[in-house]
Amino acid sequence: MTAPAYNLPGVTAMPEKAPHATSSGVAVADTGARTVSEVMAQTQVQQVMDALDRDLVGLKPVKSRIRDIAALLVIDRLRLNLGLAAQAPSLHMCFTGNPGTGKTTVAMRMAQILHELGYVRSGHLVAVTRDDLVGQYIGHTAPKTKEVLKKAMGGVLFIDEAYYLYRPENERDYGQEAIEILLQVMENQRDDLVVILAGYKDRMDTFFQSNPGMNSRIAHHIDFPDYEEPELAEIAQHMLKAQNYKLDDEAQVAFERYLHLRRQQPHFANARSVRNALERARLRQASRLFANPDKVLSADDLSTLNAQDILASRVFQTKQVSP
Repeated sequence: MTAPAYNLPGVTAMPEKAPHATSSGVAVADTGARTVSEVMAQTQVQQVMDALDRDLVGLKPVKSRIRDIAALLVIDRLRLNLGLAAQAPSLHMCFTGNPGTGKTTVAMRMAQILHELGYVRSGHLVAVTRDDLVGQYIGHTAPKTKEVLKKAMGGVLFIDEAYYLYRPENERDYGQEAIEILLQVMENQRDDLVVILAGYKDRMDTFFQSNPGMNSRIAHHIDFPDYEEPELAEIAQHMLKAQNYKLDDEAQVAFERYLHLRRQQPHFANARSVRNALERARLRQASRLFANPDKVLSADDLSTLNAQDILASRVFQTKQVSP
């Protein structure tokens, strides 16, 4: 097996697997599978895909792209089982979209799929931002970046708002040093690490224009659309059910109105904003029940949010949004 041309000091490369090797040096054991069904039966890939459908509302184009990537990996595994040389696919990705659109959740599922098919050792996800990688003084960035890479090896490194690594307006900024280290590892140790960059699409486009080396290493660009109002309402129902809460009929109508208004306001963050809204509604419900200390509360009382709990939101008092 040909050794990698370069290994980043302090980062352990993936141990060898045998017996079939790709032209890039990746080795994957022959499991005996000769059909797609056999590969799926030997792994938990289908269960991971089912969980993705179950846990995430909407996002049809995203789920379709993830299925395509999974299909490519399954077919590559069958090719390797038959001794057909194949260059290891580049699996580094970029997820673009607004906050709260499921990018981190999809990255977690992607890590599981890669692990099940033998492309990474452990399938864990390490999620970081600029602050985890870039130091504030000379000599601080390299150790920080290498430590993160050590933790991520064997799995997926998810870098949120990755464009903040590059700040050309500050000549004393050390983000470029972190980028250079990442580039080396993404190229030379891609057998044991998949990097997913994430952030707003326009800012990521600018980042790639300024860092063509990074752009050339990203094989899959996946855009996460904003949720529509019915999808956000469904997400709310999932969140409430998970915590044994529910909306009564009037509260349901009020919450749909809330979503319509809130989506038009600044800093709307999709599912994240839905979660925050429900948390505030729970606080109001708790205050409402607490105000009547002698009342015997039923399970229904304790689990039901009413219209008052929703309509007290400042969203309904704002004058900046027309009905």
